[in-house]
Amino acid sequence: LNTYLSTHLRTLVNVEVASVEQLTYQEFVQSMSNPSVISILSVPPLKGSIIMEVNTEIAFAYIDRVFGGEGKVGLKARMLTEIEEAVMRRLIDTATNNLKEAWRNVAVFNPSIEAMESNPQFAQIVPPSDMVVIVTVQVKLGEVEGMLNICIPYFVLEPIMPKLNTTFWVAANISRDEAEGTAQILQKKLERTKVPFVVEMGRINITIQEFLTLGFGDVLQLDTMVKDEMPCLVGKHPKFYCRPGTSGRKMAVQITRVVNKGDENTDE
Repeated sequence: LNTYLSTHLRTLVNVEVASVEQLTYQEFVQSMSNPSVISILSVPPLKGSIIMEVNTEIAFAYIDRVFGGEGKVGLKARMLTEIEEAVMRRLIDTATNNLKEAWRNVAVFNPSIEAMESNPQFAQIVPPSDMVVIVTVQVKLGEVEGMLNICIPYFVLEPIMPKLNTTFWVAANISRDEAEGTAQILQKKLERTKVPFVVEMGRINITIQEFLTLGFGDVLQLDTMVKDEMPCLVGKHPKFYCRPGTSGRKMAVQITRVVNKGDENTDE
């Protein structure tokens, strides 16, 4: 978000997380100024909505810069016009995309703007007594400073609470490059792993008495016909079928077909 705003507005922009607090929704509503720039966002597949609130000083400074101004300080707080609201929607869309990217290791969701309000009393996404998490982001746009608040109700977070523990977070914060490197190493090791490959010529059932009388030179007639394909076993499971032959001075088999059954079964 720092890079986008600095490039887009051609001015120095600094964005930092100032605090993370747990409040009731009523306390959050009372802390917002009136008017304010309040965006109500849906976050499917998570249930419910969240709020992204931008301080009016930051909002008007951003709008002024977009229209070629210097980002004036001290403009009187008022409701946005339709054109100004459309400009702010672009900023909110960019901020939500950054939020989506930051949370991708914990939960995949697709935020979108449901509505925009200026009066906090009209932005009722949960009952007043419900607990919410408030992420306060400090934004400095040129000479203008203000806050961007993200309000996330508890019941939105509830399905993914197990993933918010420290152990999961540390494990999930491996960079994508490192993860790809690890995957390549594992793939190379798997490619060098040796597995037993057995060609089954046939089977026969005999009695214990016949087994005890077997001796050198005895002939056992298998259940495989001369023209039949023979199964190739990887471990204990048939993965191919083949026909026997020779290659040079050695016996060999030629693969005739592949067995696809069980490819997606981890037990196979």
